Amino acid sequence: MIVTAVGMPGSGVIHTFSVGHGVNPHEVLWSQGYVIRDYLSAELVDDDICVTVHISKRHRHTRMPFVRRGVPDLTTDRHAGEAVHPYQRVSACAVVRSARGMLGTECSEETSVPGLWTLPGGGIEPGESPAQAVLREVMEESAQHVRLNRILELQSDHWIGRAPSGKLEDFHALRIIYSATAPDPTDPIVLDVGGTTRLARWVPLPQWRRLSWGSATRSCLERHLGDVPSQ
Repeated sequence: MIVTAVGMPGSGVIHTFSVGHGVNPHEVLWSQGYVIRDYLSAELVDDDICVTVHISKRHRHTRMPFVRRGVPDLTTDRHAGEAVHPYQRVSACAVVRSARGMLGTECSEETSVPGLWTLPGGGIEPGESPAQAVLREVMEESAQHVRLNRILELQSDHWIGRAPSGKLEDFHALRIIYSATAPDPTDPIVLDVGGTTRLARWVPLPQWRRLSWGSATRSCLERHLGDVPSQ
């Protein structure tokens, strides 16, 4: 992933950098004296995912962006000598709303967190833009046609843990999260049977906190759910 940071209109590009394995783009910009104010675009350019952000200078009272440190390190003595495989995964997800509520997906046994609820979305395949990927994933996981509104967040998580395949991974997750609206919602159906999604459903807004969400997803919903248009 490549991040291009621009300032106010007319100021041009301030900083461009490649997000290396385990690197949090928010920390990179903070170290340069900036914070992200808005996400302008996410595109596929020459096989790279390029995210353009609007930044501003941080000041003495600017709050440092929250940085997730991931799950506990699983490289204990019983894993001594086992190879740890570095893996950076760029995915696209969406906070989807409609007149029926918000769209949630439940993780299947093919994941390391079966039963956990999350946002529809998944990994970006070669040759896909982030927008194409999230539209495809929403369809595969819920059979819903949605309209993308804007980018809400860029999340970065980094941990060492065991993949469902059994491989021990040094895992770096980069997630581009969109706001999306389903203008004609239907009963959700998981089309990708046998994949990472067990169930999808419309969750009434007053009830979403009752489900078991991952901490990054819950944090995103707390900040942005109310700003996503339902129609």
